[in-house]
Amino acid sequence: MNANPFLGVFLHAVGGFAAASFYIPFKKVKGWSWETYWLVGGFFSWIIAPWVVSLIVCPDLFGIFAATPLNTKLWCYFFGMLWGIGGLTFGLSMRYLGMSLGYALALGFCAAFGTIVPAVAHGEILKIASVHSGQVTLAGVAVCMFGIATCGKAGVLKESEVSEEAKKATIQEFDFKKGLWVAIFAGLLSACMAFGIDAGKPMADLARIHHTPDLFVNSPVFIFIFAGGFTTNVIWCLFLSMKNGTAKDYVNAHGGSLPINYIFSALAGITWYCQFMFYGMGSTQMGKYGFSSWTLHMAFIIVFSNLWGLSFKEWKGSSKRTLSFVYSGLIILVLSTVVVGIGNYIGVAK
Repeated sequence: MNANPFLGVFLHAVGGFAAASFYIPFKKVKGWSWETYWLVGGFFSWIIAPWVVSLIVCPDLFGIFAATPLNTKLWCYFFGMLWGIGGLTFGLSMRYLGMSLGYALALGFCAAFGTIVPAVAHGEILKIASVHSGQVTLAGVAVCMFGIATCGKAGVLKESEVSEEAKKATIQEFDFKKGLWVAIFAGLLSACMAFGIDAGKPMADLARIHHTPDLFVNSPVFIFIFAGGFTTNVIWCLFLSMKNGTAKDYVNAHGGSLPINYIFSALAGITWYCQFMFYGMGSTQMGKYGFSSWTLHMAFIIVFSNLWGLSFKEWKGSSKRTLSFVYSGLIILVLSTVVVGIGNYIGVAK
């Protein structure tokens, strides 16, 4: 396979846009509790979409499953369960902090762990750091971390400048302290997606052997990872439904429109899945520094989530100084994706 890092960067950008946008359709859901629309959306993103896409792009999907070692499947499922817990708390971070700040804080931790840990676990980090292409790629990762920290700084400044009334005018359940702890926890466990994809490499290799197009070799891996995530989310959401008495939501919109709620929840779920479909495609194009894919994914999510946050006026009432940190962070993150792309290109060229 001939890698094309700049195509990979573009595909990661598309995935990042999908990830930053998936929560928007949920805003059209009326009369449902969070646990209801989250689980309906999750059913489409974690079960329906990955199976449909895999059946379309993999000529011998069940042959791939049969040839994959059980150990690989179990590790993918296990990391998916951990990631599922992170995904649950990730949704809560946006409830308490909004799209801009919630994404920046949660994904800051997620980017750090998801990028570095796989390379360290495989004993590759020193080898990567010893060659020019690897040094450029790692520099891009460092620039990305700095950009995330800059966006996080903007969020901290916003917290000190904007009144509680102004915050809750755009984010009804704003709670910085609660949201901060939720974001940290979400970021740590959400990085398990990167670990699951790394554990699924033997399955991706088998998908290629079974004539799956190179861009889609990660599709079967997602079926097992998302099954693990779906398991934890089902348990939690059904628990909340029983606790809060909201199980009736599935047949009653309580003043809203039941078809509209299902349609927009499904749209949110499918949009969410698209982030990892394009992530999986992009990662196949990054050459020997595939670990940098996670950095690119996080960077583009934060860029687009902050742009959405600005469009939804989540930064209304912030000072020029705070907004300068927002814009600076976005510029730095975009620059980091260019640097990572160049590092990967140098590696491929050699």
